Amino acid sequence: MSPTPERGIWVRDPAGRHDLAVFADRARVLDEAAVIRLRTRADGLLGAWVGTGFDVLAGRAVAGTVLPADLTCAAEELARGLRSADTDGYADPGYPLDSAWRGALPPETGFAHVDDVPAGVLADLAISGADLAREAAGHGPPASLLDQDVLHVSGNGSEVGVPMRCVLALAAMRFMPEAPPEAELVRIRLSPTWLRIDARFGSVFRRRGGPALLIR
Repeated sequence: MSPTPERGIWVRDPAGRHDLAVFADRARVLDEAAVIRLRTRADGLLGAWVGTGFDVLAGRAVAGTVLPADLTCAAEELARGLRSADTDGYADPGYPLDSAWRGALPPETGFAHVDDVPAGVLADLAISGADLAREAAGHGPPASLLDQDVLHVSGNGSEVGVPMRCVLALAAMRFMPEAPPEAELVRIRLSPTWLRIDARFGSVFRRRGGPALLIR
């Protein structure tokens, strides 16, 4: 029996490896040099986070393990490793890039449910935001558009605005279908310091009152 590698990820389920590879691919669409942080969560799942370019973090969790328990790697290398994983589900994430990630991650717990919103509402807002961004050709979406609260929700004693940057991050990572079923919902939660939006294929996080992180 060959010795267990001291560094790497193990995702035995082929569907989980596919989902994580697609997550890495979508991160690379936003930034060819994207780095992904992998971390063992308290619930035993493998959490993956990436910056989206909108000052919003995107996250996904799959059943798996990582050694060491917290590492950062290139999205390109992660996708390649997952697609060439061995029979035990081991994937080599490539060269360590831990120094490329200098920001905090959102907490795993402590989020209070505020409201559920039809996914179609956010999908329509994303289309509108993308149209407006294209009108600013060559300069990217203006900060005034990204910071605009395009949805307000309330519940359980809390009220929060959802900025366009979160909606565009959800759409850019394809965490919800472009034309979701009428009954599909997106869940909005709050912690004292983070806004969290959970969609079908992943979640986005925005630090309340400022950017989520700095990378590179």
